[in-house]
Amino acid sequence: MRVKRADDASALFSRRVRFPSRWRGLGDNVFEVKLVVQVKLLPTPEQAAALEATLRTVNDAATWVAALAHSQRVFRNYDLRRHVYGQVKDRYGLAAQAAQHVIKKVADAYTTLHAHVRNGNLGKRGSVRRERVLARPIVFRPGAAQPFDDRCLSWRMDARTVSIWTVGGRMKGVAFTASADQLTLLAAHRKGESDLLYRDGRWFLIATCDLPDVPVRAPDGFVGVDLGIANIATTATGTGDGVRHSGKTLNAVRHRHRELRRRLQAKATKSAKRLLRKRRRKEARFAADTNHTIARRIVTEAARTGRGIALEDLQGIRDRVRLRKPQRVTLHAWSFHQLGHFIAYKAARAGVALVWVDPAYTSQACSACGHVAKNNRPDQETFACTSCGFAEHADVNAARNIAARGETGWAVSHAA
Repeated sequence: MRVKRADDASALFSRRVRFPSRWRGLGDNVFEVKLVVQVKLLPTPEQAAALEATLRTVNDAATWVAALAHSQRVFRNYDLRRHVYGQVKDRYGLAAQAAQHVIKKVADAYTTLHAHVRNGNLGKRGSVRRERVLARPIVFRPGAAQPFDDRCLSWRMDARTVSIWTVGGRMKGVAFTASADQLTLLAAHRKGESDLLYRDGRWFLIATCDLPDVPVRAPDGFVGVDLGIANIATTATGTGDGVRHSGKTLNAVRHRHRELRRRLQAKATKSAKRLLRKRRRKEARFAADTNHTIARRIVTEAARTGRGIALEDLQGIRDRVRLRKPQRVTLHAWSFHQLGHFIAYKAARAGVALVWVDPAYTSQACSACGHVAKNNRPDQETFACTSCGFAEHADVNAARNIAARGETGWAVSHAA
């Protein structure tokens, strides 16, 4: 199993909790928001060589520590440090802080692995996949990200340079670039560790920013958000008209990229492999940009109207849904988790209330009379209640049900 650190901001938020784990409750309806900012480094060839040597060394050290932790069955950070701290420094020539970060990275990787095992994400007890993963120590890629704290990395915002520890000594004057908004955010709110990352021939720093406390306004109703494939997101209030964000363009892009990858992989020539490397992550970037746009529109409208947002809790849906083989690719490429968390952190920044609701039967229940029946939905687009005769687009009807559950959930959780 190869462990990689997150390559984008959205992956740095937890999946299970009702609010992302980087939000800390400070009291009634007040949350501290932590965001990550990605800045691009512009090192000279000599500086790039030093950074490459540093990442290769610390990840070699992490792989060695992971193998020792696996063989000795020692996974806690403090216990592992007692076993290997001195050896890591002597064996790889690392500074004290760098050695501690390596050990912590290994401990965190095993914590994540063991959480996946407990949650059944690697199969049932005794399954081939689970036993194969547990039988081998974790391996870190040579270019995997490495965390640096303020003792190993310092920023000069005025000169747009950083000073960073390397295996060859402290290296000053490494230039970086960022947008005006990112620079403002970094200057005002950067705090804590930053991750050095090498990706697709480019160097990045992923910096953590602590934003000011944001009070969540009491909502005047809720906007329900129904997530889907044909329509990426459909929003509606309890009685208002719905707004559908079509997934037609995104699905077409996914299909085009999938077919292109299939043809290039079948050729297997040097030029085909080169083109595959060049196009990697292009589909993911397009999907992320689409999700950002949709999330921003939903949160902006909710803030403008003073409403909260109700989202479906779709945890585990891939395990629950049974589809034919041709449909599985579409389901597993569905980035509902990313869109949900984009909406969540943007809502937190805007002070918009957010409620996660149970999605069960929202597509089969009538938003007018509450009657639940499978026959209420004869096809993907149509909802026609067999009890009261109410008819509406199926996704709009589901979004209204979600909005109603959001109001109920908020009232219950904030009852006096």
